[in-house]
Amino acid sequence: MADGIQSLDTDKLSEYLQSELPWFKGPLTATKFSGGQSNPTFQIKAASGTYVLRKQPPGELLKSAHAVDREYKVMHALAKTNVPVPAMYHLCEDRDVLGSLFFLMEYIPGRTHWDCALPDSTIEERKQTYDEINRVLAALHDVDINSAGLSNYGRPGNYYARQLKRWAEQYRATEFEKIQDMDWVIAWLQEHLPDDDGRISLVHGDFRLDNLRYQPDNPKINAVLDWELSTLGHPFNDLANHCMQQRLPASESHLSGLAGVDLPSLGIPTEKEFVQKYCERRNIETIERWNFYLAFSFFRLAAILQGVAFRGREGNASSNGAVSLFELVAPLASMAKSIATESNRG
Repeated sequence: MADGIQSLDTDKLSEYLQSELPWFKGPLTATKFSGGQSNPTFQIKAASGTYVLRKQPPGELLKSAHAVDREYKVMHALAKTNVPVPAMYHLCEDRDVLGSLFFLMEYIPGRTHWDCALPDSTIEERKQTYDEINRVLAALHDVDINSAGLSNYGRPGNYYARQLKRWAEQYRATEFEKIQDMDWVIAWLQEHLPDDDGRISLVHGDFRLDNLRYQPDNPKINAVLDWELSTLGHPFNDLANHCMQQRLPASESHLSGLAGVDLPSLGIPTEKEFVQKYCERRNIETIERWNFYLAFSFFRLAAILQGVAFRGREGNASSNGAVSLFELVAPLASMAKSIATESNRG
């Protein structure tokens, strides 16, 4: 089977894994998961068991993007913490094997929720599911980065200044159509950067419903997945990233959210309730300038999706529908602008 975005050289991969992992037994088959726009991810079925392989896409990559080696490092470090992650088995940095870096990890059976309204759940199950999300998010930000061996996983301090610079540069590097709202939002974020408050934690970077794996028959989270954007940073980044779903429209699009939904009738906490519960768990009195954190999350998502669309045009994206994601960039920029002009709701 030829190497590429959608397929792997399974014979070469089997030979390599058997040479590196004494317990691994081939032959193997590889089936690409439908999700994941950034790093192609495959279910590996072999004589010795079922695993997951995650690799960089082929072709020229943006600086600091598709960092599967960082994903491997952080999940390996979290194995002995209260944050649920799969077991890490092997990181391959030899690009001659599959054309790019990849790692092999444990396959976690269970459920992935794609619709944040949880239509197949009861009211009580929804309450428990969102409380579990809140609990795991607080546990993540309470990880002792020194004890976990992650003190050098990122640059401490000035997180939002560095992140804004990074994503503004990556947005410009993949810009193929002028979007006025994005220009406005970048300028507004630069003018309203909050002072560094000294909060430093491990941040996931893409903490959302479909990056969480649940047990088959209850709301307990089995694993937090997709750590490509993780670093040392400000915990409100993850909190705002999760709360974006409250502002996104309820639709069948890639960005299905909960805007306009009667949340109390479903048992789903409002944005204010979710933030308040998180603050209680972490002994935080209040969050000032909440609109900045939310607006930044919408801007960053817009920049990420434009990058995926750009790679799609270049033929290097993981999904065949990557180019169409560009249609979401302008609406996200508009939402970021709208949130930026709100009074603080933290």
